[in-house]
Amino acid sequence: MLNGKKIIIVLPAYNAASTLRETYNEIPFDVVDDVVLVDDASKDDTVKVGKKIGIKNIVVHDENKGYGGNQKSCYDKALELGADIVVMLHPDYQYTPKLIIPMVSMIAMDVYPVVLGSRILGKGSLKGGMPLYKFLFNRFLTLTQNILMGQKLSEYHTGYRAFSAEVLRSIDYHANSDDFVFDNQMLAQIFMNGFEIGEVSCPTLYDENSSSINFKRSVKYGLGVLGVSFQYFFQKIGIAKYKYLRKV
Repeated sequence: MLNGKKIIIVLPAYNAASTLRETYNEIPFDVVDDVVLVDDASKDDTVKVGKKIGIKNIVVHDENKGYGGNQKSCYDKALELGADIVVMLHPDYQYTPKLIIPMVSMIAMDVYPVVLGSRILGKGSLKGGMPLYKFLFNRFLTLTQNILMGQKLSEYHTGYRAFSAEVLRSIDYHANSDDFVFDNQMLAQIFMNGFEIGEVSCPTLYDENSSSINFKRSVKYGLGVLGVSFQYFFQKIGIAKYKYLRKV
């Protein structure tokens, strides 16, 4: 706990057996109360490793539900367990668990209700091995999103995120896609409901164990992101309404 807030880490996993232990061992359990592992029908020993290292809350999907579908199960379980703050941490060790304390501190002390670990603040992205095309896509999409959504985030595409339970209960994340665009739909919902988002600089690691989508899926993701940004813009100026952007 931190400032009386119960903190739960959620690990959306797919074939993470080789990196799960390393990720788990760096979680700061002096402030973290619990961990939830959601396995999206992995083909390796992710669940077995999770049990061996002592994770008690494990949700197993019988069939692959996708990255967004995995997150829905993560947040549902964390809220069910009474979390006040929920941190999504990828179990592929792409993001360091060492930033959990500064991220949750900003929420626990009522500075921001949402905090993102940004790979773009500082030089963490390319230094950590982010492919150049992904970096350029990130920069183009983020600039366009900031213009259409009237915001100033350094990036919208990090997978390292911390939320207050109030935020998660205020948005209809179940109405979002089960694919990777879920992340950006969620940020659009957060802004539409009037919440602010803080950021911390986050180094990142890209290697053979890092989960990442290929070029073709990256293009599909980029088009989806642009679609979300335009939908947000259209709803903001009052010429359209989208169910997923409604207030709960």
